[in-house]
Amino acid sequence: MKGRLPERIESEVAAWPATVPLAAKKLLHLGSRAAVDQALSRLSRRGQLLRIGRGLYVRPMQTRFGTRSPDVSALLQALQVETGEVIAPGGAATANQLGLTTQVPLRPVYLTSGRTRHLTLGAQTVELRHAPRWQLTLAGRPAGAVIRALAWAGRERSEALATQLTSTLSPETIVELSRVRGRVPTWMAERLSAMVAHG
Repeated sequence: MKGRLPERIESEVAAWPATVPLAAKKLLHLGSRAAVDQALSRLSRRGQLLRIGRGLYVRPMQTRFGTRSPDVSALLQALQVETGEVIAPGGAATANQLGLTTQVPLRPVYLTSGRTRHLTLGAQTVELRHAPRWQLTLAGRPAGAVIRALAWAGRERSEALATQLTSTLSPETIVELSRVRGRVPTWMAERLSAMVAHG
């Protein structure tokens, strides 16, 4: 493939969906790390790529109103595929979705099995916060949302919230919760056991 490195990178990523994160490591077949980093930075300054994090870029989405950042959830799904990490909405947002609180986080927080970091999508900053494995149990499932909401509430407040939640859960969710009690701390297993007994 001939041509200047920025143009070669641009043509390579043009075929990718706008939600696929782009790191320099993916493009080392085109040039040295320093040259690839410099080319990505140049494309970002021109608006052809968006820098969303340290060494991480994404193609902007074209709309009839101009360019914009990709949807957060689509980007995080793609990031999970690319990195192999587990990512799930944070406990405060999950508790809000379950009707346990009216508090809405000022900025989106997601729990991850990877390292803690921030992604910038236009004016929005998304925090990816490293979490223990048990908090990511059943990520993407209603039972996993229950675990994260109770973890957010903490040992003391979670008992009342567990009681409040039990009547709203489907039988399938109760079964899933019963199966994962061995993966969570003792206090959480006690909450889940009470939910299973009354569900």
